[in-house]
Amino acid sequence: MEVLSVFDMLKIGVGPSSSHTLGPWRAIQRWLRELGTDLGGAGGLGPVDHVRVDLYGSLALTGKGHATDQAISLALLGHDPETVDVEAIAKIVQALGLQQLLLLPGATVPIAFDPQSDIVFHRDRRLPGHANAMRCTATVGTRSLSSVYFSVGGGFVVREDELVGQELTRPGSTAGRPTLPYPTQVPADLRSHCHRLDCCIADVVASNEAAWRSPEEVGEGLDRIWQVMLTAAHRGCHTDGTLPGDLGVHRRAAPLARRLLGDGSNARSGDSPEAWMAAIRASQPDFGQKLQWISTFAMAVNEENANLGRVVTAPTNGAAGVIPAVLLYLLCLSDEPPSHDDAPAVVRSFLLVAGEVGTLFKKGATISAAMGGCMAEVGVSSAMAAAALTEVMGGTMDQALMAAEIAMEHHLGMTCDPVSGLVQVPCIERNTMGAVKAINAAELALASDPALARVTLDEVINTMRDTAESMSDRFKETSQGGLAVNVSVRVPEC
Repeated sequence: MEVLSVFDMLKIGVGPSSSHTLGPWRAIQRWLRELGTDLGGAGGLGPVDHVRVDLYGSLALTGKGHATDQAISLALLGHDPETVDVEAIAKIVQALGLQQLLLLPGATVPIAFDPQSDIVFHRDRRLPGHANAMRCTATVGTRSLSSVYFSVGGGFVVREDELVGQELTRPGSTAGRPTLPYPTQVPADLRSHCHRLDCCIADVVASNEAAWRSPEEVGEGLDRIWQVMLTAAHRGCHTDGTLPGDLGVHRRAAPLARRLLGDGSNARSGDSPEAWMAAIRASQPDFGQKLQWISTFAMAVNEENANLGRVVTAPTNGAAGVIPAVLLYLLCLSDEPPSHDDAPAVVRSFLLVAGEVGTLFKKGATISAAMGGCMAEVGVSSAMAAAALTEVMGGTMDQALMAAEIAMEHHLGMTCDPVSGLVQVPCIERNTMGAVKAINAAELALASDPALARVTLDEVINTMRDTAESMSDRFKETSQGGLAVNVSVRVPEC
């Protein structure tokens, strides 16, 4: 069985794309570590004379719009996506382009590096194995040391020799991974554990997470993930302007949030996220306003993502707004929100369930839009959120899995067709739809008897995999089909 942690699915990173930004960033970091090990006898990275990165397939076709070249530059400079100052990214990348000098992490002498010529986009080539491929090459004297990596979605990276079988197959090795007390490969495994132990999904997942880290570390990690999500939503709801890129997309979350709160609200942009949430609760929105708030939360996060802000892959950056929007619905808009004292534990349980459901889709199908279209991103995220919301609202394990099935069933076949290669149109609005579908799926599941359901989550995941394999590559994050070719833009990227 493939061994995955909740923290593999929920990663803190920088937008706009987990597969095209975070993945290449992590690939470069891994390559530099492995290169340093290979050259260790010669003094680490000191003897490297030149580096070059070649991009293929979807990474090449939409890499510019997804800031792939910027992520590679930042990684080569030694920055980490969890800690880099997102406000300084533009200046850091601009300085490298002007100076064309690169000091690799651990090296003492800078080398010549021009991002314009040393990061190469091969838009007409695709490497076998996966649509998101990159070749990293270092010149050391007369030697050329090269490694190929695949960004397989959600910030996951594998080296060429680790990719097993065909394109939708994940690496099968569990080397370096712990043995879990309750391993799960398919939903039926999770269902069996819960029935046998007479417990909920969150309890099973918490027991598995203890194989990696202490309960205190698990809790602290989940709290940090939620804070990043909440901060992104809060910031997005208080930031006006236009998103980067040629589309000239105007931010909509902040104007919507102001209109919904009204002039009488005491909430200000300088207030803490907690005070802002209290103001939303106190406004007592009606049904229509609740729907608008859910959309506003999702848009806020994905506008931050599009602006190279810090978000959480859930399971990807392109779908980063769904889970925060559903959580904020639970905490601010639901009929029976958890109390202030109970809220932290409820959020932790929510994230445990959401992360575990995400692993089931990754193991059984894909979370890569380059392999499965947007159903692999927003669809999976909606299923994750639906299951989590169902369980924390008192639903049974079977109802939670039913909610995940309902949410994904109605995302099957969704294309990934970013206009101009940017994670903006239709990506931002799709997060709003995914969040609303998740809440609707949870309510349907809570009002249903899963024993009477005709479709299981196992069957939907298998169907998703079959659908992904049958989809044309034009609709898999290449910007070669769908809205990407039918929407008029001023300066198309490819």
